[in-house]
Amino acid sequence: MSTAASTSRVAELLAHPRYEVLPFGSVEEAVVEHVPLDVTLTVTVSPRKGIEHTLDVVERLTKHGYPVVPHVSARLVRDRAHLAEILARVDEIGAHDVFVVAGDADEPAGEYVGAAPLLEAIAELGHRFENVGITGYPESHPLISDETTIQAMFDKARFATYIVSQICFDPSVTASWVERVWNRGTRLPIHIGIPGAVPRTKLMRVSTSIGLGASARFLRRHRNWFTHALRPGGFSPDPLLSGLEPSLADPERKIAGFHIFTFNDLADTESWRQRKLEGSALVSDYAS
Repeated sequence: MSTAASTSRVAELLAHPRYEVLPFGSVEEAVVEHVPLDVTLTVTVSPRKGIEHTLDVVERLTKHGYPVVPHVSARLVRDRAHLAEILARVDEIGAHDVFVVAGDADEPAGEYVGAAPLLEAIAELGHRFENVGITGYPESHPLISDETTIQAMFDKARFATYIVSQICFDPSVTASWVERVWNRGTRLPIHIGIPGAVPRTKLMRVSTSIGLGASARFLRRHRNWFTHALRPGGFSPDPLLSGLEPSLADPERKIAGFHIFTFNDLADTESWRQRKLEGSALVSDYAS
């Protein structure tokens, strides 16, 4: 793939990204100030604040004119009646896309210990969304065995229309995982999860907290890579995009977009995205 072509493909995907935001603090004000209305927002769920708080944030952002995707955390759903209430609220808000996750609660609030049984319950209630997202793990999940995550992918895929990958700092691992997912027959479009332009300390702290052990080892082994990824003020996703270039050339377009974990650093992330759209060169020495 030529440099011009790869830059064009990256720009195509960055023109319509998904920005994941956390339902904390002044996120609504930050979104309105820094994020264009054509960017899709996804809103996570806090185990402490619950799904209802996330839906409140989703509703407010929707009223500003953004396309918004609520996360629905299975481990925070108490029972079938609670799920029906959640779905009714999502309908009332007007969301047509939901991202169903297991969630980070240590103990499930009810019978749904993971995303698969919740997706099945949603289907049994007769609810049909235009789009349903599920998670994928290029690396081992900190709490779930690889065998379980592979089986879970099959169990969830029949209810889903797309997959969002967890952050992985090694593009070759991500690319290999994309191929394995499709080769196993789970042929859903994949949105690659990448961090936004965030402070280095926050990125490393979050990476540790969500269990990205293999990625942390990758960063230690490839210090030149990480040095190129650092810019004044924080991390740049450029080397990740550069490392994914061969996969972006796939004619089947297995990679459908970028799901950008902003960690609410919206000003810097949007500034980075606009620079990319204006044609700034990708970092090309990922392998150095």
